[in-house]
Order: sequence, then structure tokens, then C-alpha cells
Amino acid sequence: MSWDPQQYLRFAGQRLRPALDLIAHIPIEHPRTVADLGCGTGNVTRILRGRWPQAHITGVDGSPQMLAEARKANADIAWEQSQLDVWNPTEKYDLIFSNAALHWLDDHPALFAQLAGNIAGGGVLAVQMPRNFAAPSHTLMHELALSPLWRDTLAKLLRPAPVLEPGAYYNLLASRFHSVDIWETEYLQILEGENPVAEWTKGSWLAPLLAALAPGARKAFEFEYRQRVAQAYPRRPDGKTLFPFRRLFIVAVL
Repeated sequence: MSWDPQQYLRFAGQRLRPALDLIAHIPIEHPRTVADLGCGTGNVTRILRGRWPQAHITGVDGSPQMLAEARKANADIAWEQSQLDVWNPTEKYDLIFSNAALHWLDDHPALFAQLAGNIAGGGVLAVQMPRNFAAPSHTLMHELALSPLWRDTLAKLLRPAPVLEPGAYYNLLASRFHSVDIWETEYLQILEGENPVAEWTKGSWLAPLLAALAPGARKAFEFEYRQRVAQAYPRRPDGKTLFPFRRLFIVAVL
């Protein structure tokens, strides 16, 4: 899938807030090495640089489009193109950080075991993932993709909710880490613009479905999805649209 950095960044402020909340909970003062997995355009990676200016920081992402955008702003960060499911560094990191990326990967028991093995003693794994897949923004998308007109093309792209229950991550991590902190936050995102929830998902979960369709079919699918989402998330009299969004946070210290 080819990512569109500009579409993703339309809601940069709302997408940034969970990353800042995660950074605020990381209990490490002077990491020597930091990896930002799924760094995208590097907005959060640059904040990590400001938080730990002496650390060697590597931003890792599978999208050349996102990394091209990231490289424009900061040369004091090592940018590495790699799919996260095959990322296998030669050194262990003091901090492995990932904001809104690991939900794109399957087999989280194996994934988190691999990440734990790449952390140095006393190091930290800090992860934030959306867990909003039961919300209308996502269920309407899946229902439409499974309708007769689209299912032959799109059904194979649908994934079950990719993020486990919080307790499942505790079970995965508790025996490997000295301490594990897990919590959830539901942000009431106050969005502006025309049908902003559809615009939000177009920059993330909707993107691979649209990419799989021919231009005419893509336009028809997006039109129908936008109609349904606009009914589920109506614009308020003050012009705002409320979009509740749940996110899962994990901070584990080795």
C-alpha cells in the first residue's frame, strides 16, 4: 500500500496527542539508543530527539513516501526503511518506541516476544495502538466491503480486530519484563470540516481498501462509505464533529 503523507497529516494534532501522553510515561532518563518503529513522517521521532538530545535515534518505517517526508526536516536522525515485521536490528536498544503502528501487524504474541528480545537490560518498550475497531468508523467500512458489490475484491483484505485485550498483553509481557504498565484512554476528538471522520479513516484504515479498487469502483465505494459515516457521526450545530477514539498504551521496563 502506498501511503499519502498529506492525507495522514490532516489531523496531525489529534494523532500527536497520544504519542505525547506515551512519552510522558516513559521512565528512562538517559537512553543511549532509541528506535521509533513506524515513524511515518517523523513528527514524533523529532519530539523524541528533543526529549533525549544525546541519544542515537533511529526512525524505522516501511513506507518510502513517509520516509521521504521525514528526511526533509531533520538530518540528525537515522532513517531506516524496513517493514516492521521483519525488522531485526544488530544491536539492542535502550528504548523501543512505537506510536500507532503495531496494529498493522499480525501475530502479536510473536511480535512482542521479538521486540522484547531487542531491548537492552534496564530498557523500555513503549507502545501505543488504536483500539477503536468496534466503532462505527470501522464497522461500517467492513460491512460495506462485505456487501455483494465489493466483497470479491475487498473481503480478503479485511482483518479481525488486530489489537488484543489489555490483559492479553500483560500475559505476554509480565514474565519477560520487570514491570508492566498498561492503560486505555478514550479521546473525545473534536473535529472540523466536511465529514471529518471519513477523512480521518481515509488516511489510515480505509486507505488499503481504496487502493485495491479500480478508479471508478474506488469513487463509488468511498461515496457510499462517506454517506454512512456522516450519518453515524453527524456534524453538530456549532460545526464540530465528535469522534470518540480509544487507544491502548503499554510501558514495560526490562
